[in-house]
Amino acid sequence: MKTRKNLRHSKDKVTGLQTLQSSVKWHHIVNSAPSLWDAISRLLSDQAMVLSLNSSFVDPLLQFESQLNIIESSFKMVFAIPSLEKVREMGTSEDDKEDLENLYQTILNMFEETLLILVSKDFYKLQILKDMIIWMNEDTSYLQERVMMIISSVLSFASKKVKRYASIDAPCLGVLAAEMSLLCFHTDPLITHQASLGMCYLLWIAKCQNADIEEIKSTMCNSGNHGLLPVPSDTEFLLMDLQQDKTKITQYVGQTLKPSLLTDFVWSLLMRLSSSNCATAFEASTMLKMTLEYHAHKVTMVSKIVDAIYKQLCEHSSHVMRHTLLRVITLLIRSSPKKVIFQLMDYPIPADNTLLLMWQAAGSESRMAPHVLKTILLILKGKPGEMQDSLMERRRFSLDTTNMMPVAASQALCTLLPISSYKRAVAEFFPQLLMALMLQLFYSSDLRLMIKDRLFYARDALRVLLNCSGLQKVDMALKKKNCWNQFSQVLSHHHRVYLVAKTLSDYNFPQFPETLHYLYKLSVEGPRRSEDSVIIVIFFTELLNNFFKDPFPEEFLVLFRNWVNDPNPAVSKLSLQKIASMAPVINKAQNVRSLLISILDAFFSKDKTVIIWALLTLRKLLGKLNKVTYSSLSTRIASSYYPLMDHACKYTLKICASELNWSTSYLLKDKHHNFELVVLNICNNLLISHESYITNLISDTLGFLRSSRIYLRRASVILIGYLTKLGSHLLLREEIEVMLDAIDPVLRDEDPVIRELAEITYRDFKEMSLKLTSSNFKQIFRRLFSLIYLKKLKPLYNWPDNLADSL
Repeated sequence: MKTRKNLRHSKDKVTGLQTLQSSVKWHHIVNSAPSLWDAISRLLSDQAMVLSLNSSFVDPLLQFESQLNIIESSFKMVFAIPSLEKVREMGTSEDDKEDLENLYQTILNMFEETLLILVSKDFYKLQILKDMIIWMNEDTSYLQERVMMIISSVLSFASKKVKRYASIDAPCLGVLAAEMSLLCFHTDPLITHQASLGMCYLLWIAKCQNADIEEIKSTMCNSGNHGLLPVPSDTEFLLMDLQQDKTKITQYVGQTLKPSLLTDFVWSLLMRLSSSNCATAFEASTMLKMTLEYHAHKVTMVSKIVDAIYKQLCEHSSHVMRHTLLRVITLLIRSSPKKVIFQLMDYPIPADNTLLLMWQAAGSESRMAPHVLKTILLILKGKPGEMQDSLMERRRFSLDTTNMMPVAASQALCTLLPISSYKRAVAEFFPQLLMALMLQLFYSSDLRLMIKDRLFYARDALRVLLNCSGLQKVDMALKKKNCWNQFSQVLSHHHRVYLVAKTLSDYNFPQFPETLHYLYKLSVEGPRRSEDSVIIVIFFTELLNNFFKDPFPEEFLVLFRNWVNDPNPAVSKLSLQKIASMAPVINKAQNVRSLLISILDAFFSKDKTVIIWALLTLRKLLGKLNKVTYSSLSTRIASSYYPLMDHACKYTLKICASELNWSTSYLLKDKHHNFELVVLNICNNLLISHESYITNLISDTLGFLRSSRIYLRRASVILIGYLTKLGSHLLLREEIEVMLDAIDPVLRDEDPVIRELAEITYRDFKEMSLKLTSSNFKQIFRRLFSLIYLKKLKPLYNWPDNLADSL
């Protein structure tokens, strides 16, 4: 029997022409070895087809698929022939046996020659070697050593050829390296040797990929061949390292393969964990963990890997496989915490048992606790149920555009925070976690947010946070106050925020300094949403109330001064209320003037209740303000009040319209409303709903004709004119004469506009007095007639808009 070396093909390649010439010589053994003759015939045909495709203009992808199909067919035929020993036994003489052996070797050489030609033209086609390993593993009847010898030979050829190119494209090297590395631990030492040898050549090719070949060779020669990889002509050093040494293999692979190829390597090993061959699964598990132990930072597509792990865990994997998969999560969290966490957040809520196991695995790496919590805090900035603006901003793999990640993050905290290794990180991020969960509680209680079974993980996570931070008494106190149960209700959420802050203060929680500092930072930087401001102001105010006596430190007072004019009316009111409570010590504040000015600016708010609170707050402060400060601001205060009284008491009229059921509210909507139409409609409404009070209203209004304020004299003349014109049927001639006497002095008023208005009113009164009677009978008749006829007056004064605005 020939030695193993005789199985290798000679350096002189056998061409197709030489094969045809030799076939005449082998014709006499056709009958004794028909399978070999069929194989050589088929190979000649297949090789011709493969090479013809290689020089065709077919699309490269289609070309490769066609060639791969042909080679697969050749592979199954070539490696299904009997072993060399059995082939020799087919011969009847020594000459026949030698001819059969040559034919056998020629078949193998032809198959290998086809591969070499393909690879010499395109390194991309090294992928065929990966497929050959897959075909080899599918059928154990194939002689695997024979396959590995050819694979090793082709890689050796490629490693020598690679030096001719500045760069190469061989995207299959990662997957091929994974398959070859597993074969390095085969039970057959001959296969192990060939696999290790092939790995040496493969790593050299990978090292040269997209690199300067001459620079690599020069570096290695100068270092005495003690670099990472020896040149391909000297593989003994590397071969000794690789054989049966998983650590060395993963070290070389991790250092040599570029990130995309190393990712393919890891992915292939991950897929091999589910192999039916327990030995293969075990080797894949060991190498996968060892690779990630040192080279996880180079792995890309982390989210895809995490998702694959989740699916494998859900498929009832074995205990050993489950342990490996969870260990992979732990190793990936070291280098890519954000990618792992974001992927773990992207599964349906509530999390199932599989996902909880993955959370525990992610939390087992204590060094990464700060990074994990930072990522979760980033997710907690989102609002559950919010629609994502664009696919580019989602960073997610699910098709659901509704952001439910914050809810998942809250549930994750329930798992992560109790882990003992997270104790230090929880202490570091206590203020951020506290406020993030308070905001999430607010979002979760929104009626518009529909969560299955109303799952309030933010509430549960907040309780876990308190208990993990040594605040068990605070948790118990809030439980006694029924605070936790009330968080499931939408109403009075602001009160519950106040309750949490007050209870923390009552128990003098030790995290107060850093919490106050964080709230101050949030207040200065500004929250993300206007509704967030309310929660922050309530919490901040309550902490200050309990830990600081009046007056507040100046830097805190500045915040409240700024909040007075916040776009959110709720924030403005809370700030005004707090400032009002400081009235007794207002003179101790250093910058009282700016504080009062901010309150005066609130008079121009679009929200009525803010204006009312500003008025109340200013009144409280002015009562305690020293005379020097008061006198310096008296002009500014007066000018701020003036618009509220001048503009048709617009806000007061709105209140009257709602309380008295006037149909005038639509007239007050425009910024520059028609003053006369408003007055006319008010008078009509008064006549309809309060007819019996008309004479009293006229009598009271007459008193304002002697006012020292010009705008009141103007308004009273106009109001008397409309009330009298509309209610003339209710008046006697004697009453009109009294009114004429009252208007007469106004005809000589110092203000020319008032004089003009008075003349119009006086003239109308004169006309009415001529028509009126003093007879009681006629007066009763006129009043009855008015029930079926209402006057529709046009504006009497044609009051200009610019003058109306000054009232």
